[in-house]
Amino acid sequence: MVKSGIAFSLIGLAGLLGGCMQATLSPSSNASLTARDRQLLAHPPYAQVSIPETYRRHIVDYTRREQPGTILVDTNSKYLYYVLPEGKAIRYGVTVGEEAQAWSGVATVGKVAEWPDWIPTADIQARLGPYPKRVAGGPANPLGARALYLYEGNKDTLYRIHGTNQPEYIGQAISSGCIRMLNEDVIDLVNRVKPGAIVVVLPPGRSA
Repeated sequence: MVKSGIAFSLIGLAGLLGGCMQATLSPSSNASLTARDRQLLAHPPYAQVSIPETYRRHIVDYTRREQPGTILVDTNSKYLYYVLPEGKAIRYGVTVGEEAQAWSGVATVGKVAEWPDWIPTADIQARLGPYPKRVAGGPANPLGARALYLYEGNKDTLYRIHGTNQPEYIGQAISSGCIRMLNEDVIDLVNRVKPGAIVVVLPPGRSA
């Protein structure tokens, strides 16, 4: 009788979880890698780390009203969602900005760059430098494999969604305001996003 009750409870719990989340791993992004990606990521100059399961790429139920093709960043939970049709989204784990550095609002993807150069801003030079005026693109570059440049109207916000050479910080609030993703994840995202896509970054205290 006790065993039957436990089994019934587990079935009920599984049904509840299935109804609200139904999370499954998204298809691997390896097929999205170019020959250059494979070469540069084969022996990256940073430690390989095990990302917690919750911050790995998943397909999840999505109940908000953003249109398919929209990017939403949940700063509180350290997730980025790429909205799919039929109430689904791809959820990626990200690193977000420290509270004092965090940016929030609505922007568009103004441009996308592959293995971009990094030009440290004057603020970053003052707080964290000195850095060279320009750091060439590559796996040691803080912008990683791809960068999505966020614009408000025709103005560059100077905030980016980009790869990282510090994957150990995925799931934390430690950046200077930009949204960092695993290099494989940002490649996967860029292959889905269209220029001009809407990007919604929720402020701290709000959650998706």
